[in-house]
Amino acid sequence: MKQPISDIAFTPSVKTVQGRLGSRQHYAQMEEGDGWSDTITPDLAAFLCERDSFYFATASGEGRPYIQHRGGPKGFLNVLDYRTLAFADYKGNRQYISLGNLAENNQAFLFLMDYATQTRIKMWGTAEVIEDDPELLKQLTDSRYKGKPERVIRFHVEAWDVNCRQHIPVKYAQEDVESLVRPLRDRLAALEAENEILKGHLPVSV
Repeated sequence: MKQPISDIAFTPSVKTVQGRLGSRQHYAQMEEGDGWSDTITPDLAAFLCERDSFYFATASGEGRPYIQHRGGPKGFLNVLDYRTLAFADYKGNRQYISLGNLAENNQAFLFLMDYATQTRIKMWGTAEVIEDDPELLKQLTDSRYKGKPERVIRFHVEAWDVNCRQHIPVKYAQEDVESLVRPLRDRLAALEAENEILKGHLPVSV
């Protein structure tokens, strides 16, 4: 029997806990059905193209975890092919914890959120640091973005899943709020101007 893709997360220890707490049967049925995916679908690619940030997790050789926020222009996490993602690594605080972790442990994880639609994507895989490919770095860099690109991090997808929406607060990006509020502000300004005109035509009370 083919090993389920979700086994990358559902280790024997995890399955034991699932069994003890009553969710193993549900996930066993999931594994027998469509289950998780290890390829980037068109829908997932479209989701990634709209992201301007995500969380990137690595671990040291001893397994000490580290999570780093990554931000950039929309679509800066690029789809290279149906199993590969890549992004430009911009200059930051120069701690280099993620780079150091990847030098001894290539296991990595991406966590992506869309608060407006209460959608979160979890992605397991491996990552590598590419220091000597200026053409690829140029391909992945938006010249309009103020950050300074220094290298490329390439992520090889091994599994991904859409997590449940429960407990995700609804939040909107500032630019989205501005686009929603702008017509209301314009209408308010027009009404205020109209009101001033009407005031000018009213008789002054004695």
